[in-house]
Amino acid sequence: MHETRLANLLGAAVLNLSDRMTSAAAQAAGASLSGTAALVVLTEFPGLGGTELAQRIGIGQPACARMLDQLEARGLVRRQAKSGRAVGVVLTRAGRAAANRALAARRDVLAGALDAVSGRDALEPLLEQLLRGLHAEVRSGDLMCRLCDRRGCVAQDRICPVGQAQRELETS
Repeated sequence: MHETRLANLLGAAVLNLSDRMTSAAAQAAGASLSGTAALVVLTEFPGLGGTELAQRIGIGQPACARMLDQLEARGLVRRQAKSGRAVGVVLTRAGRAAANRALAARRDVLAGALDAVSGRDALEPLLEQLLRGLHAEVRSGDLMCRLCDRRGCVAQDRICPVGQAQRELETS
């Protein structure tokens, strides 16, 4: 019975934070949730093709193409020819600003939630362990971290637990 209560507490907290975080990020970026995720991913990985971008944000390629059409019409991304028929997607200055606003809004929601927790230092290793376990099932660090501030995760020479799990998966 205790495990059910613990699972319920975790589920309610995660669902609430996810709803608040994604809503704030999308509103700040002025884009859909998938569009916001695309903007954030493209800040770290400029020039991705539509198929790879779709995989990294967890949508199908046709939906990604429509989303990119909308972002391009709003001046947030630009498609550029690569080699052959390949096309890469890059952020415009406005797209980079939208991604930065989304990350700031996400950070504010999460910081506000953490402010309610005493003993936060004990939470970090537990979350790292949880993320490694989740990665074992999802097996896609890119998908798990599609709205992450990647630079913040590895600041002060820290190692991202999801990135480490992904590297271990790829070398095994």
